[in-house]
Amino acid sequence: MHKINIAIDGPAGSGKSTVARKAAEQLFYLYLDTGAMYRFLTFRALREGIPEHDEEALLQLLTNIEFSLVNEGEKGVKLSVNGGPLGEGIRSQAVTEKVSAISAHEKIRKEMVTRQQQLAKEKGVVLDGRDIGTFVLPEAELKIYLYASVDERSRRRYLENLENHRPSDIDVIKEEITRRDHLDSTRQIAPLTQAKDAFPLDTTNLTIEEAVAHICHLAREKEKKGQ
Repeated sequence: MHKINIAIDGPAGSGKSTVARKAAEQLFYLYLDTGAMYRFLTFRALREGIPEHDEEALLQLLTNIEFSLVNEGEKGVKLSVNGGPLGEGIRSQAVTEKVSAISAHEKIRKEMVTRQQQLAKEKGVVLDGRDIGTFVLPEAELKIYLYASVDERSRRRYLENLENHRPSDIDVIKEEITRRDHLDSTRQIAPLTQAKDAFPLDTTNLTIEEAVAHICHLAREKEKKGQ
């Protein structure tokens, strides 16, 4: 079978990671959570007291972080950092508040993109983020722009936090998502935008299964064309 690369972009809380992971499982592809890479860097920066505006210190910190894909058997292939798991700390509110500012630095993005491209050099990879189809993998055979209303995205993040026993306030979440939308779409380097050849997919009223099925259908069609 002719495998392809799939790029899934979209704003915070649109369901990219969940949909991308499940689509990769059904297609028997590798899944690479690019957002988690930026979150881990942010987590380490907060732990070591490095301010989000100090690009050189952040870049130096990144040189000591090694990302890799590890095959965990029935659990599939997962992103590993320095040989271990990324940890739940990368999903904290503190990380969420700082990750957009840190990921906006030009040198940080260039280094991350180089690493992501290396991880995805073999076909059959699903990547999700905010600049995958436009900046990281502009040659991806299938590009999806996943989005949903701010209210729906806030509701999803609120329920996710409760499920994982994290403190959650839906009004705070809504403010944070709105702020991240602005930061991500207005940054100078690789801003969040829909690639010209991407398929827009509004998930506001779709279940995860419906969104995954739609993406898998598009992927199979692309695979057939490449044979």
